[in-house]
Amino acid sequence: MATGTEPPAVSTGVSGGTGVHGASRAAIAPRHLRTDRWWLAPALTAAGLFAFIVYSTWRAFANSDYYAAPYVSPFYSPCLAESCAPMRNGPNWEIFGSWWGLSPALLILIFPLGFRLTCYYYRKAYYRGFWASPPACAVAEPHAKYTGETRFPLILQNIHRYFFYAAVPVAGILTYDTVLTFRDEEYAWGHMGLGSLIFLVNIVLIWAYTLSCHSCRHIIGGRLRHFSKHPVRYRLWGWAGKLNNRHMQLAWASLISVALCDFYVYLLATGAFADPRLF
Repeated sequence: MATGTEPPAVSTGVSGGTGVHGASRAAIAPRHLRTDRWWLAPALTAAGLFAFIVYSTWRAFANSDYYAAPYVSPFYSPCLAESCAPMRNGPNWEIFGSWWGLSPALLILIFPLGFRLTCYYYRKAYYRGFWASPPACAVAEPHAKYTGETRFPLILQNIHRYFFYAAVPVAGILTYDTVLTFRDEEYAWGHMGLGSLIFLVNIVLIWAYTLSCHSCRHIIGGRLRHFSKHPVRYRLWGWAGKLNNRHMQLAWASLISVALCDFYVYLLATGAFADPRLF
């Protein structure tokens, strides 16, 4: 008796099919059965990520307008080149000498960028938004072949946990930068500007996103046989789990906030306006 599950032939000139039309897959002729605007979410995701890529690329290669005392752009912190703008008590670590002719942002952005590129949520976001792999839940992907993350270069996604180790000290340095914003342009302590508030919100979101990472949650509570014997780690694991439930929202919020911080410093450095002082 026919069950209606035999895979149909596809218009490739050969019998049978590949990918979602393979012999082991259910024979569903329509590409999907969804009636909602399923394409909207991946389209907006791709647009948002593309906008950030364009902006961050411009700012990373600009090599200018990234410091306006007491604020330093998170794209350029810590500044590891000899050519960096002098920042009093700031993150000036002249590890790379005068031979480094490119923007110093390229020396540090690889770590937070690598952390986000290999992040489980961002992988889902750009796989769907740019590669349509798959474009949405219950929507067949157009690719005839699927290898997952078992081959180069996607196998490199497995080093996400190591980028987490690099992201933590970077977040620590950005915390130090945030503390330094409670000075005025003459480096006197006890002041707070609008930029201080923006940096404070940004570092909270950066830490929330970093600690909500799946790797962080595994490091805290993974490989434990008995939670009852590790009450402290169990409590921390529970907190990380609650943050992990908001990982997508924190990923976007921190991405926007770090770009906003950089843009605010850019406006101050170019003289577009003066930093409003709250006290």
